[in-house]
Amino acid sequence: MAKGYVEFDKEFCKGCELCIQACPTDTLVLSDRLNKKGYRLPEDAHGKCTGCTNCAMVCPDAVITVYRMKKAS
Repeated sequence: MAKGYVEFDKEFCKGCELCIQACPTDTLVLSDRLNKKGYRLPEDAHGKCTGCTNCAMVCPDAVITVYRMKKAS
């Protein structure tokens, strides 16, 4: 299975949860952490990210960057 990870531009995230709903591995959750505007932030809670980019594609504010790890040769 492919592995990946996500990074969020935390100060521009509005906590809309669309990324959480779009995640096929249910790895994203809404954390208790808040950004400066008071919005709760998503985070990778389970480490099962496959780098599919679904979360980034549905984000209305383009605050998500997805990285895929290279396979070991």
